Amino acid sequence: MAARAAACDEPGREAMNHEGTPIMTQGISGAVAILALAAAMLAGCGERSESANADAKHAAKGGAGKDDHDHAKEEKASSDAIKLTDAQIAAAGIKVEALAPATVRNRIVVPAEIQPNQDRIAHVTPRIAGRIVKAPAALGERVRAGQTLALLDSIELGDAQSAYLQAASRFATARADFERAEGLNRDQIISQKEYLRIRSEFQQSGAALRAAEDKLRLLGVPPPAATDRATSVFPLLAPFAGTVIEKDAVLGELATPEKTLFTVADLTVLWVQAALFEKDLAMVRVGAPAEITVTAYPNELFRGRVAYIGEVFDKQTRTVRARIEVENKDARLKPDMFAHASIEAGGTSEALLLPQEAVVLMQGQPTVYVEDAHGFEPRPVQLGARYGGRVAIEGGVAAGDLVVTAGAYALKARALKSQLGSGHVH
Repeated sequence: MAARAAACDEPGREAMNHEGTPIMTQGISGAVAILALAAAMLAGCGERSESANADAKHAAKGGAGKDDHDHAKEEKASSDAIKLTDAQIAAAGIKVEALAPATVRNRIVVPAEIQPNQDRIAHVTPRIAGRIVKAPAALGERVRAGQTLALLDSIELGDAQSAYLQAASRFATARADFERAEGLNRDQIISQKEYLRIRSEFQQSGAALRAAEDKLRLLGVPPPAATDRATSVFPLLAPFAGTVIEKDAVLGELATPEKTLFTVADLTVLWVQAALFEKDLAMVRVGAPAEITVTAYPNELFRGRVAYIGEVFDKQTRTVRARIEVENKDARLKPDMFAHASIEAGGTSEALLLPQEAVVLMQGQPTVYVEDAHGFEPRPVQLGARYGGRVAIEGGVAAGDLVVTAGAYALKARALKSQLGSGHVH
């Protein structure tokens, strides 16, 4: 076998006998032996060649599979990255900033709910039963103090006004009789008994008139002029300037004092009811500044102050109510909106801050773009408290990362366009 391998390795070398003499010199019999030996050697070389080729193919296959796997991993890691030229970056207005810690005032962020100012809300109901004949005030309308919300027709009011007019008429007659009796009494023309009777009737008529007038005032209706006719229609008035946030007035229906027809609220100042956890209670004080955020306006802050901290824990949630008063002159905040309250808690700490416009929503997840060797790569992040126009980042990126601070929406638009083109929009 060694000789055969050597022959394969050196095919051009002559075969030698054990004495070193070329076999070719030993005659015809030697020639036959040489031919047989050569055939055996060639067969061995063929086997070795096939084996080597198989090994080479196997090695090539194994090596290529490993390279493809590594390449696939790298491709997956950078598949979402967006590559742009310098010109494209400049045109999109993209700016990159190295993320660095900043010193900020401590804040706590708690869930909250927006409610009307309970000191400036009114449920408007009639004082007496009446049928609704007109309801001009519309839902959502801003009304003035004393503005007519609805007109009601009440038989009870008609009776009260008739009684008042009759009382006013009797009083006028009794007063005229008493004035004449006083003159006669001075001249001693009328008896004292008659004078006292006339004076008593005058006093009784005055008392009856005042009673009829008081009844109208209690019904919320001013007394009519003596020359007016009795009417059964009366207005339902707005108690103060505000917005009609509820309306349950239907033409033709009978309204009673137990039924609220309108709810009027002054929405220029709202209450934000926040829930303070027990661990945060010691850090919050009345008068502390607070910033309110709502989903409807994700990039805006509504500022207010803590006006009240509750005295009792909620047994279910183990939280304490805190009331924050917030101005709402532009009426963008609505009652019953869910919100988050960021309340100043005293002291300072370090936080990673980014401009709010650096954070975009990708598939409902707050995301920032980080520049690396593959381009601009999206990274989901966890948001913390907001500080003016900046927001704290509590996870997803680290100090030193090159984060896009301007132009993130341009990158998001490119990503969405790419997904539309590949048919993978989620």
